[in-house]
Amino acid sequence: MLASCQQLPPEGPCPVAGVPTAAPPPTGCIASDPDRTALQTDPFLRITSSSSTMACLSCGPGYKTPLDAMKGPRGEIVYLPCIYRNTDVHEARLLATGDVDPRSPTYCPRVIHRLEVPNLRDELHHSGWNACSSCHGDATKSRSLLILPALISSRIYVVDVATDPRAPRMHKIVEPTELMWKCGLANPHTSHCLGNGQIMIGCIGDPSGNGKGGFALLDGESFEVLGNWEKPGDATAFGYDFWYQPRHNVMISTEWGAPKALAKGFDMQHVKEGLYGTSIHVWDWSSHEKLQSIDLGMEGAVPLEVRFLHEPSAAEGYVGCALGSTVYRFFRTKKGDWTTELVIKVPSKKVEGWAMPEMPSLITDILISLDDRYLYFSNWLHGDIRQYDITDRSKPRLVGQAFLGGSIQSDGAVRVLEDPEDREQPPPCVIKGKRVQGSPQMLQLSLDGRRLYVTTSLYSAWDKQFYPDMLKEGSVMMQLDVDNVNGGIVLNKDFLVDFGKEPHGPVLAHELRYPGGDCTSDIWL
Repeated sequence: MLASCQQLPPEGPCPVAGVPTAAPPPTGCIASDPDRTALQTDPFLRITSSSSTMACLSCGPGYKTPLDAMKGPRGEIVYLPCIYRNTDVHEARLLATGDVDPRSPTYCPRVIHRLEVPNLRDELHHSGWNACSSCHGDATKSRSLLILPALISSRIYVVDVATDPRAPRMHKIVEPTELMWKCGLANPHTSHCLGNGQIMIGCIGDPSGNGKGGFALLDGESFEVLGNWEKPGDATAFGYDFWYQPRHNVMISTEWGAPKALAKGFDMQHVKEGLYGTSIHVWDWSSHEKLQSIDLGMEGAVPLEVRFLHEPSAAEGYVGCALGSTVYRFFRTKKGDWTTELVIKVPSKKVEGWAMPEMPSLITDILISLDDRYLYFSNWLHGDIRQYDITDRSKPRLVGQAFLGGSIQSDGAVRVLEDPEDREQPPPCVIKGKRVQGSPQMLQLSLDGRRLYVTTSLYSAWDKQFYPDMLKEGSVMMQLDVDNVNGGIVLNKDFLVDFGKEPHGPVLAHELRYPGGDCTSDIWL
């Protein structure tokens, strides 16, 4: 089921003050969840009394299994870090709270709260939790604090989202000197909670701006930086994302590039100089030792997001490689070591009117549905999102695609001369009268797998380089309806959060988090 933005259903009338609301989902998509009887088992989770997930009121955060999570309540709000860095606006960054619940009296999607972060020019990027489903068996734990590493300044913000989920407040700020002095690390990126209550944050550099892939441990109560997770001398040349699976005693980490190379935008010369990574790394979870480094070569250049299958007995997963525009499957062999196989390759397009004669798709985010059936990724330069059926783990099958902006729109400056996929250049994406600037980037899937939320900002320096109009007009959040039975994705043309209308001026919104957990933050043991 392939669709461009212009092929979507028309808007329907909104019963609230004449503002558009969601039209019925297209044929093949599943309608919104029924109303649920609320029982408060967590500050953010309302569980239906008939649901199998309300097994115990004394459990910790999250859900016992990924399939239990799929039966959880519909998300009501999302949290998004928003920044002004590299724009003309000199204001504090903020954590935005967005209303995404059609049953809410404040719905017709919009920002309902803004928590300003006190330091100018911080680049809030990714986020994690103080506790997630990895702590489900510990009734003393609760998902109450959002961990927000600042990619450039190396600060770590800890935000209280429990006191008032719709109006988060600052809990603590960990200054960069803590990370730099105690760990020799900088530029924190990915944050995961651990089953023992600690917080682990993967970093991409050292204090001098060189590449360095290491991991900082924080106390889960005081947020004191405790030191490095990895053994001395085991830090990798570059860092980015990581995902752990204790049942297999393993962690997989990935590589982006040296912070000093990233700072002013992408330069292919830096790739030739070895300032970007091409490897994934296998770690012994219990001993913290690096076991393997698997070089994917230029076909797997810049491996970013890594995802294990959610079912904890599965010793396999996928990694999206940005510059290579590929997806690799990683898995444990019968011998007990780990290896990879190339399973998806998006071909580059020969173009004119662009920075290079060939344009890679640039796969920048991937995620896996909680039932491990579908894999989604965004092509940030080509402008499309793809949905693959991964029932056959080695042979993903394309079942859905939607173009939502990008660099090859039919009325733009770039002309496609040769496309191995033989597709016409897509028309511009217009939602509720606004042309989408930028391109689909960060993804978040509803627990039930029926709605895919999308934002358009990647990293402010790259946003400025490739999509300068997005800095002037702000990024957006969109939503696609998902057919999670037969496959297929279609843009909901009644849903748009326009970050160009923020009080201090247009902002760049990045990763999305559900307060009750989601498929990119929760790990099952």
